[in-house]
Amino acid sequence: MSTTTLEERILAGLDDEQREVATTLTGPLCVLAGAGTGKTRAITHRMAYGVHTGLYTPQRVLAVTFTARAAAEMRSRLRDLGAGGVQARTFHAAALKQLQYFWPQAVGGPLPALLDHKAQLIAEAARRLRLSTDRAAIRDVAAEIEWAKVSMLTPESYVRAAAGREAPAGFDHTAVARIFQSYEDVKVDRNVIDFEDVLLITVGILQEDPRVAATVRDQYRHFVVDEYQDVSPLQQRLLDLWLGERSELCVVGDASQTIYSFTGATSRHLLEFTRRFPDANVVKLVRDYRSTPQVVNLANRILAARTAEGQRMRNAPAWPTPLELVAQRPAGPEPTFTECSDDEAEAAQVAGRIRELIAQGVEPAQIAILFRTNGQSQAYEQALASAGIGYQLRGGERFFARREVRDAVLQLRAAARSVGNQPVPETVRDILTSLGYSEQAPTASGAVREKWESLAALVALADELHAARTADPDSLFTLQDFVAELEERAAAQHAPTVQGVTLASLHSAKGLEWDAVFLVGLSEGLMPISFADTQEAVDEERRLLYVGITRAREHLALSWSTSRTPGGRASRRPSRFLDGLRPDSAPVRRGASGSPASGTKRRRSSGPVRCRSCGSLLTTGAERKTGRCGNCPPGYDEATFEALREWRRTEAADAGVPAFVVFTDATLEAIAEDRPENLTRLGTLPGVGPAKLERYGEAVLRILADN
Repeated sequence: MSTTTLEERILAGLDDEQREVATTLTGPLCVLAGAGTGKTRAITHRMAYGVHTGLYTPQRVLAVTFTARAAAEMRSRLRDLGAGGVQARTFHAAALKQLQYFWPQAVGGPLPALLDHKAQLIAEAARRLRLSTDRAAIRDVAAEIEWAKVSMLTPESYVRAAAGREAPAGFDHTAVARIFQSYEDVKVDRNVIDFEDVLLITVGILQEDPRVAATVRDQYRHFVVDEYQDVSPLQQRLLDLWLGERSELCVVGDASQTIYSFTGATSRHLLEFTRRFPDANVVKLVRDYRSTPQVVNLANRILAARTAEGQRMRNAPAWPTPLELVAQRPAGPEPTFTECSDDEAEAAQVAGRIRELIAQGVEPAQIAILFRTNGQSQAYEQALASAGIGYQLRGGERFFARREVRDAVLQLRAAARSVGNQPVPETVRDILTSLGYSEQAPTASGAVREKWESLAALVALADELHAARTADPDSLFTLQDFVAELEERAAAQHAPTVQGVTLASLHSAKGLEWDAVFLVGLSEGLMPISFADTQEAVDEERRLLYVGITRAREHLALSWSTSRTPGGRASRRPSRFLDGLRPDSAPVRRGASGSPASGTKRRRSSGPVRCRSCGSLLTTGAERKTGRCGNCPPGYDEATFEALREWRRTEAADAGVPAFVVFTDATLEAIAEDRPENLTRLGTLPGVGPAKLERYGEAVLRILADN
């Protein structure tokens, strides 16, 4: 292939910065890539260019990323560029492949079975210690053990390292360490390993066996790491062992999109890359091809507000200078800000606006509703269903597990053995017609419509892959190739686009994009979430909102409600992150905790009491109980508050007394905000006298522990 043809195929269409990435083939390279700037395009074209110029041997290039879906997408793009031999895997998949190969010679015997879920074994570990747990506690302890392991901590070193970190599920750190050790013992007894063990054992073998390390380093000569801001200390250690003393490493990331710190991810390795490799090339991708200037402007401002805030705060935690995106798309509509009376009203207005967008020609699959917690989805599911709008819940039933999809794959696989080189899209349509596919969508809703949408997604994928793979006249795309693609996607849960509005949490939306995005529930206590009680945690919440904003291509709507339920007390306030951004609002100077700065503390004396947030005089008994005036946002978790209210309702009904006789709303707010861990602390809260402490104290502490 000539140099001209190479540049036309591999480098054509890249901007100057992307081209610099694609043509910098040796030495350490750090790509700082903002949202929507084409980072995947740049690095896949880099690998393809290296292969076609002969500098890279495909099988000796390893690209690692963080989700099976992202790895599958990267492999698909590399195949389209004629570099299908490049290895693109997640850290876990790459390590597992090596572990399966080297275990017999490094350890001996069969590799232990891989544990799919920790819950059952953690429950057994707790029972061995005679510790009581429920499903929520097991889930939280599992997450804490995962954090400890990716941070390369043992049960012995965990307690000291976790100092200052909130212990899960009401346990102290010593108890967690005991469960951690017991869990490790249970795994040995059962001869199983978990996903973190895959990385830990691979690291151990590479450290202890020079022959294995030499073999791996001979196999892989060039490394590419996507989403480098999300690597954990354990993943970084594995990468270091793969590299050895070499520096053929390309990393890509954006510190402003670090949203998984709770799992052990840290942007430190990205930010310190040039300190480790002083001769590294650094390329910044800031041209945003995804979003309109209006969306880009809001995204830039949400980060710039924190930069300005940090300049005013003393001893502010580090806030890396964010990349300032430069929009490349034509102008679009301004983002909208909407305040609603309650969650039900907010969901109804979102459904109404979605109906309008669909009437204007926006495909339902190009619309998303994003929220902070999965528990918020129910109101939007009901509102969309009432409006007759189809939706898909990200994290719900997996696409390839649907019966009609399984049947379709079976039919296509059988046909692939006998069908010749007929055009794939035409063949797929013929085969799926027998399963219920038609060119026109059915007018019926429910299961009939959902089945058609699944089959239509397969047809659309066939069209898409056929167009990409046959762009080169010499290329051939067969039905067997399509079936192989489906099987790979099924393994990676890389589902094709299904017609229907997407409902997803902000965390699960990372890496995705839509024409229209609705960011909902943007009130204090949800964004930032109530348990974000340090500046570092609040900063991560800001980055999470930034990720949500940058998912939108053209239409962006932000909304919140002032009350949870219709007719409820309007105690909610808009997210602090919207101060100065939403109409008729101004930036609010805040202290290190995120509350409006006042310099005053909550007082419990019998004298005048002032709001701990804004410093104003508290005039009512309810205000003095919570230590907060009616104009300042609550600092409690709403789910906890609602759980306490539901318990109070049941208790009052059983006793035949009004609810306030048990506890007033103000007292429940004080309890939810303070979250006392023992009866002594609970008894110090206003409204909790000795009689109520004795009667209700244990029940209240159980509710707090469960939430």
